Amino acid sequence: MVDDLFSHNSKQEYQDLIAKINKHDQRYYEQDAPEISDAEYDELRKKLLKIEEQNPDWITKDSPSQKVGYKVQTDFAKASHSKPMLSLANAFNEEDIEDFVDRIKKFLNIDYFPEICMEPKIDGISFAAHYIDGKLSLGLTRGNGIEGENITENLKVIKSLPNELNGNYPASIEVRGEIYMDKKDFANLNKSQEELGGKLFANPRNAAAGSLRQLDTAITAQRKLSYFIYSVISSDFANSQYEALEQISKLGFCVNPHLKKAYDTKQIMAMYQNINDDRYSLRYDIDGMVYKVNDYNLQNRLGEVARSPRWAIAHKFPAEQAKTKLEDIIVQVGRTGAITPVAVLTPVNVGGVIVSRATLHNEDEIKRKNLEIGDIVTIQRAGDVIPQIVSVDLKKRKNTKKFIFPNKCPVCNSETVKPEGEAITRCSAEYSCPAQILGKLKNFVSDAAFDIDGLRDKQIEFLYEKQLISNPLDIFLLEEKQQSSVSRLENFPGWGKISVNKLYSAIKDRQKISLERFIYALSIRYIGTNTAKLLSKNYTSINRLIEEGVKSIDKESDSYNNLKNIDGIGEKVADRIADFFNNEQNRKLVTDLTNIITVEDYKSSNIDSVFSDKTIVFTGSLENFTRGEAKALAEKLGAKVAGSVSKNTDYVVAGEASGSKLKKAKELNINILTEEEWQNLSSTNN
Repeated sequence: MVDDLFSHNSKQEYQDLIAKINKHDQRYYEQDAPEISDAEYDELRKKLLKIEEQNPDWITKDSPSQKVGYKVQTDFAKASHSKPMLSLANAFNEEDIEDFVDRIKKFLNIDYFPEICMEPKIDGISFAAHYIDGKLSLGLTRGNGIEGENITENLKVIKSLPNELNGNYPASIEVRGEIYMDKKDFANLNKSQEELGGKLFANPRNAAAGSLRQLDTAITAQRKLSYFIYSVISSDFANSQYEALEQISKLGFCVNPHLKKAYDTKQIMAMYQNINDDRYSLRYDIDGMVYKVNDYNLQNRLGEVARSPRWAIAHKFPAEQAKTKLEDIIVQVGRTGAITPVAVLTPVNVGGVIVSRATLHNEDEIKRKNLEIGDIVTIQRAGDVIPQIVSVDLKKRKNTKKFIFPNKCPVCNSETVKPEGEAITRCSAEYSCPAQILGKLKNFVSDAAFDIDGLRDKQIEFLYEKQLISNPLDIFLLEEKQQSSVSRLENFPGWGKISVNKLYSAIKDRQKISLERFIYALSIRYIGTNTAKLLSKNYTSINRLIEEGVKSIDKESDSYNNLKNIDGIGEKVADRIADFFNNEQNRKLVTDLTNIITVEDYKSSNIDSVFSDKTIVFTGSLENFTRGEAKALAEKLGAKVAGSVSKNTDYVVAGEASGSKLKKAKELNINILTEEEWQNLSSTNN
């Protein structure tokens, strides 16, 4: 039938068929409103392929057949994101949403409700796609938020994602979105896998992740992946989130059809409830709603904190719950010595995931929830991710046993300590406890630190157990030591010559690292990624950090006072940094590491600002800025914000009712700016 019908076709008929198929693709993927059955659609595709087989010179770049340019890759290289792919803070109820809006209003010093753009939160895999001169040039996974895996070839075979843009598009544009698998396609995939005796996927998200990261893009193409765009990065493309998504849909990208704007909390909650009630009818999985301040100018003013934007939040749907038995409570020792109790549960299915363990956080949590071993407990996956115990059924309590928190470390038998005012109990043997050493090694190669390919928890545990590494320096000396070792790594089960050489190559590739990632990799207590960034911004180089860190051992020194006065650091963190450098073993480790790797100096800002690398202190009340907004703007301009005035302060911005800080600034002859002067200089440099 196909041969007879299309044995003599005009070029116009071919072009009409392309337009018809592309229209149906748009109806299916973008508008969620298919007009024809799958069988009818497949017949159109067959006709198209037959014409192109007979007339190969007719094939154009916009032909649906050109979406399947299969390519087998040997590996996924990594590349940096143009801007960090941040995570979202979570909200779980109306009170959380009201707090979110109140924080925005307070930060911006506004008394009106900021317009909010709302859309469903797709339970999929985040990605970024860069287009240069209208052509897809680079596709990345989220990765660690700073860099991701290059999946460009895999993105090219996702049918509804343009390889080339048509219409009026910017010379450079990046779209970010979520890749997912349709529920129907997921069911068909598992059915096919079962028939072939292959692996069955637990849920559509896992199936999408496994399909996207195939080295053979032919497999990716067969898996029928879909996507929605949720963000656009391009200068002067739009003035708001809603406008940007409207514009990007005109360029052929899929945007969620449930996109709406809200002007008060009541509208937000109504949208949330409507989507939650109807989520079963959607052809894709969602796990909540995402709310973003719509105005890009307000987004820019709000900025971000740690790894989350201030202007967006994820409103998660209620966690699914189930009852099960608390079989036991065990304790784990982390990299900072924290002893964390873990609930061992009779395995139970919660929202499609088998849960057998749940965190109990600390000793106080066990007491607060009145838990005993043998209890029947209700558990939930908080935020659809982390299992936790919600409550205990006291009516069913019998033959239970109280849990006694250990006063000795379960790994090294050292005394445990619980500092006054803290909830966490810790092992006192910070530098000799095997669990802490192992935890620090794992953190050293984690995504936020050195992120070495092929060297994760399992491999670190093996190398440590076989005494091939005992500290971070050993990782970089592994290949050298192996050359004279009797116990060759490739002789162990699971390690071959190819995999070993690949590991050595990955280690060599990571011998250059940013200052903030290096600081985080050192596993200093209380220093997460945000604090590491603060330290790198203020000290700018590893040599200066070492120098000032050693001087900070003296709690009366200027170095210590400058450290604790960094806005966002404080005395507790300063004490831990001083303690870290007071340890000779730590000082030697940092010095030895910097002799064989390159720790890049901190680059404050691409903006040529009068405030770059300057230390600013704000005092008094500001009329046109909230304190938070002023600090965020200063940091954006490359400045370092301190909490008190010292001889290292470059500027003091004095508002109304300035007190002792202004007085000290005058005594030290520090540049003093009025709020108006600060605002004028900031506007000039922003």
